[in-house]
Amino acid sequence: MRIAVTGLTGFIGRHVISELSRYQVDVVALVRDTEKVNSASHGAEILKLDLKNPPDNAFDLLGRPDALIHLAWGGLPNYRSLHHFEQELPMQYHFLSRLIRAGLPALVVCGTCLEYGMQSGQLTEEMESRPNTPYGYAKDALRRQLEYLRATQTFALTWARLFYLYGEGQAENSLWPQLNLSVRRGDKAFNMSGGEQLRDYLHVADMAKNIVMLALNKADIGITNICSGKPISVRNLVEGWIKENGWKINLNLGYYAYPDYEPMAFWGDRRKLDRFLNDIMDRQ
Repeated sequence: MRIAVTGLTGFIGRHVISELSRYQVDVVALVRDTEKVNSASHGAEILKLDLKNPPDNAFDLLGRPDALIHLAWGGLPNYRSLHHFEQELPMQYHFLSRLIRAGLPALVVCGTCLEYGMQSGQLTEEMESRPNTPYGYAKDALRRQLEYLRATQTFALTWARLFYLYGEGQAENSLWPQLNLSVRRGDKAFNMSGGEQLRDYLHVADMAKNIVMLALNKADIGITNICSGKPISVRNLVEGWIKENGWKINLNLGYYAYPDYEPMAFWGDRRKLDRFLNDIMDRQ
């Protein structure tokens, strides 16, 4: 089996490639800048290719893979930038549709929980998407475009809707790296929001396991939440990290305002994902 991956050098991509290295599969990773690859490749074949201007024979250059794990997306973490639907959306669809028309059998694309918008509580895949940011809108629009494409092209599609992730290699402005940095600096207090918002956090290594299983089995299950399924307050999450690592630092709660583009309490329903994973285990 041959798996192609975009977004290798990003936070998620490095963990997905690492997880793929545990299986007897050929892996090819598309990168724009080969200088950023180094040890992150985990033995994957590296193909230099710019998604903005892919060659007509891109699918053949990839070695005609059995599935593509599509992680690449520019313009983050600025969720409000118009770049997401003015530039990223048409470029992404052009690239993916070209591969599909050339014969790509299966596609796993990473979406975002921001596609749900301001809906509160437990979020299920059956709920209507109501994005309220350019990023969430662009992701949801790409999903719809790919679903329309299925009317004329045969391919398996799983839209992996990611919730909040944490772990090694995360962007410096994310919660976990900021806390680590504050501890290393010897700060007496860590500045954060009030921390009462409920969120759904999943370690990036667990996310990678889920994504890889979807790709290896050429899943065709549409929208699928990739999450823990367990709500936790941001304050409890941070306090748990501090206790787990034996750190000595106080929390300066209320320093930052709560984000105005998310509800105070939302988390994912992962029963659909668990059913799929359980079915795989039953067949083995």
